Amino acid sequence: MLAATAPATIAQDDGFYLEEVVVTARKREENLQETPLAITALSAEALQRRQIVGTDDLDKVAPNIQFASHGPLTGNSSASQVFIRGIGQTDATSSVDPGVGLYIDEVYMGSSVGGSMDFRDIANIQVVRGPQGTLFGRNTIGGAVVITTGMPGEDFGGTIKLGAGNQGLMEINAAVDVPISESLKTRFTYGARERDGYVEQLSSGLDLGDESTYTLTAKALWQASDRVDLTFKFDYTEEDENGVPYVFADISETAAFPAALSANAGCPGASFPPPFIPDGVVDGLNCVNSATFSAGEFANNGSVIPRSTLENSGFAAIANVDLSDQFSLKYIGSYRETNWTGVRDADNTPYVILHTSMNSDSEQSSHEIQINFEGDAFKSVLGLFYFQTEADEDLSVNFTPPEGVIIPVSNDAILTTESSAIFGQITYELTERLQFTAGIRYTDETKEAFLDQFSSAPAGLEDGAGPLLSPAPDANGQGITEVYEPIIAATRYVLLENNVIEFDDTSGHLNLAYQFDTASVYASFSQAFKSGGWNPLYNAVQPLSDSEVGDTQSGPGNPTSFAPETAETWELGFKWDPSDSFRLNGALFTTSYQDLQITNRVGIVPLLFNAGEAGIDGVELEFAYTPSASWIVEGSLGLLDGTIDEPVDITTRTVVDGVVTEVVATQTVQRGNATPYSPEATANVGVSYIFGVGDWSVIPRLDANYVGSQFFDAGNTPEIAQLDSQLTARFALTLEDDSGDWRIVAGIENLTDETYPVAGNSSLATATGYAEIVYNRPRTYYLNVEYSF
Repeated sequence: MLAATAPATIAQDDGFYLEEVVVTARKREENLQETPLAITALSAEALQRRQIVGTDDLDKVAPNIQFASHGPLTGNSSASQVFIRGIGQTDATSSVDPGVGLYIDEVYMGSSVGGSMDFRDIANIQVVRGPQGTLFGRNTIGGAVVITTGMPGEDFGGTIKLGAGNQGLMEINAAVDVPISESLKTRFTYGARERDGYVEQLSSGLDLGDESTYTLTAKALWQASDRVDLTFKFDYTEEDENGVPYVFADISETAAFPAALSANAGCPGASFPPPFIPDGVVDGLNCVNSATFSAGEFANNGSVIPRSTLENSGFAAIANVDLSDQFSLKYIGSYRETNWTGVRDADNTPYVILHTSMNSDSEQSSHEIQINFEGDAFKSVLGLFYFQTEADEDLSVNFTPPEGVIIPVSNDAILTTESSAIFGQITYELTERLQFTAGIRYTDETKEAFLDQFSSAPAGLEDGAGPLLSPAPDANGQGITEVYEPIIAATRYVLLENNVIEFDDTSGHLNLAYQFDTASVYASFSQAFKSGGWNPLYNAVQPLSDSEVGDTQSGPGNPTSFAPETAETWELGFKWDPSDSFRLNGALFTTSYQDLQITNRVGIVPLLFNAGEAGIDGVELEFAYTPSASWIVEGSLGLLDGTIDEPVDITTRTVVDGVVTEVVATQTVQRGNATPYSPEATANVGVSYIFGVGDWSVIPRLDANYVGSQFFDAGNTPEIAQLDSQLTARFALTLEDDSGDWRIVAGIENLTDETYPVAGNSSLATATGYAEIVYNRPRTYYLNVEYSF
């Protein structure tokens, strides 16, 4: 039932025109221009025309959305960081839920890893902006991205597309419809993509940021009767890549680990323990400093061999039953498994300051029942939802710390979530033009964390007791000082017991909409929440919890919890079609963002905590204009102001010889900081022209995208920020034969070869003192040939 058509399509005889857009964000098919929500809808034809080939491209066509891969901490290339209207989540590990819900064929994807993907066999995409806590539920506090893949066709046929380009690009995508009988139809797809990386690791010669992935899907549609249809789907994705293209951004010369390494290497003026020398003094080749280790935007100076793998598979079943002319029943069931690894050199230097290796095996299952009623003046949907997931996440960490510091070297966490919800929404037409909508959802959730953690104290840095880790320049910049792995005296610091928290939430939605002859306007109020949970990482310094889940800490080694975060949005919007050739949609909104879940380093470990409150205000406009059948101009504008208003102090506790000491920790999040991934302005505009040459239609297309400056963390760390606004462009030339059998596309991405940051991670304020950053891929070009049969 999910469907969405683009605001403009190509007709071989008539050129470009605006058509009715069908969306399903309210769990029933509706005209976009009569749906009182902020939605961007893209059909397969629109995705092709605008050359949107993956989730990372969605911010090129929709306002106030940032979709980035390479989530920090995981070391996995498919880890997504999705923000809509300044709300999302930067931590993609299993202990943290995403802030924007991703749905594929109506199934919620619970893992951020795997959320960054190529688009293959896509029927349509809907980007629904603003809290969607009533109908979509948990973890849609920023909004939802709803993806629908192709359905089996009536007749045998399909498509095959071959592609090639610079930087070693090779890809194939194929889909075939195979009808079994009049009532049973099937569809099979295969896709594979290979591309070289664009960042060289100097120590190994590996190319980081490479792409190596393939996907298989099988879908069956059984029309059991005139009133019953069932859809079954299986999908499998595998990725095996060299690793995330992070590079060195900065290092704090006075942080404990870098300072100790400098002193150990005989750096002039370096000493450890404190007092430390000031930044800027440590500038020799044998010293740990930014000048020594910075290798530019496309070179990695790390010593560990990075790797990123993903194996993602799932089965889904959807049943639609028409109980009567007005009542219908839908069931959505799914089971999924996700296995991934991520190996990274966090400091990106020849030293072993911080290396991580993470492995995660997870499975999820979900069940949803919807009962829809469609009357003349009254419409409703009632539903039940159940979701369960279990993730076994192993983290290994290698350090070269100062002597005697207690550090974690192994962290094994089994994290489970069980969530159930009941929801309902009604829409009543008060008059022929005025309608009122009200909805509510109640969610009950339990999260458990079973932890097994080891810590150790190193015997020495340079005593040769352990294996050689890495060379370092000596005091004269000649030869090496041998740095050895510390002797590990493993100690289990966490009792093998289950840690359990429970919470519930009630989210609502109110909407009043009025329909004019050529326009509609609406005012709405929406709520949503993002789940709380556990910090599974060991840390000797423990933050106290004063959240609603209570004080769950009793000393070092015990896991810390964090509470859910919530958002409430007031919105005014309009949809305007003054003529058959022009369409303009817009929204004005203000959001109260409470109990922000923000990553902050306490000690040396990244922990999630509730950081206080933020206010987010914004404006969105989307338009499409066809001055004639030969031209289309389309684009969007997003303005955003997200500010952290009330940061909360973190009180920490240390226990030494049974003595508890509580202090207020250093807070990197300050009042007035911008919310992450919240550029003040985003804009895009594209122009297409169609003309005929013999039996072919020729369609040149030029797109431009603007993204204002933005920070990638709540601490607003400038070393990993996009401090300058960016203007990029891309071009595509499409040839289509009049029979519709052949399509040839040649294109250029990043037309002017701009370089700018797209993600970052900072631990500058901790003992490890590192910062890492990812830049965009340089200019690429490609050629695709597609044949339909």
